[in-house]
Amino acid sequence: MVVAATFFALMGSFVKLGAQHFSSTELVFWRTLIGALALGGAALWRRERFATPLLRYHLQRGVIGYVSLLMSFYAIAHLPLAMASTLTYTSPMFLALLSVVLLREKLPARAMLGLALGFAGVVLLLRPTLSGDVWFAGLMGLVSGFLAGWSYLHVRELGRQGEAEWRVVFYFALISTIGGLLLMCLERWHAVTWDNAWLLLGVGATATLAQLAMTRAYKVGRKLTAANLSYLTVVFSSLLGALVWGDVLTVDSLLAMGLIVVSGMLASRR
Repeated sequence: MVVAATFFALMGSFVKLGAQHFSSTELVFWRTLIGALALGGAALWRRERFATPLLRYHLQRGVIGYVSLLMSFYAIAHLPLAMASTLTYTSPMFLALLSVVLLREKLPARAMLGLALGFAGVVLLLRPTLSGDVWFAGLMGLVSGFLAGWSYLHVRELGRQGEAEWRVVFYFALISTIGGLLLMCLERWHAVTWDNAWLLLGVGATATLAQLAMTRAYKVGRKLTAANLSYLTVVFSSLLGALVWGDVLTVDSLLAMGLIVVSGMLASRR
């Protein structure tokens, strides 16, 4: 999970750099295309079966996850890297909330406290954003976290049905690639040159390696430990934001990010 967090933070950096050359829709398309080709090629090499009786769940997860990814990339392109990453990592908080609303699950008091802390952190983190020129990017980041939490409900159901992890990741990448291709019919493609191709390869490679490492962590490690370590992405993103772009976080922002991280850890202890 530490490796996954490192690559997710690096992916955010490539997205932020790539946003100078490509739209968010293009970045998502190339990111998922590279992932689909890599995972699909590996599955063919191992002679895995692509057929699945759970295609409906894959479609639902793929569509929701794709929209979440679009909004996340938009937020990364227009917000400080640490802030965008933190908003995306509100997903455990929303997953806990949706489990109550949609699945009628009961949460312990500790998880309810986590939700309260998380929403307080979101309000504190977005307060300066909503009063500035980048309020829309902040809203997109928050909605991305909500949709990611919703998509994880489908991932959990796929796991309960015994679906192989590689198929969950592959079909998400495939559906997102098809969705990106359809959306790009409505936009103008930017030329891929020797000067910017490395950014696309960086986005795709780091995202694929991060997902594989994360899947491995949840498969062989303790799920609670893995979930808590995933928040290292926020730490690494903060460091990269400060080193590469000179991002300066206020005391309020650091407090808000801390509340959201603690909220996710408590919500994961359900």
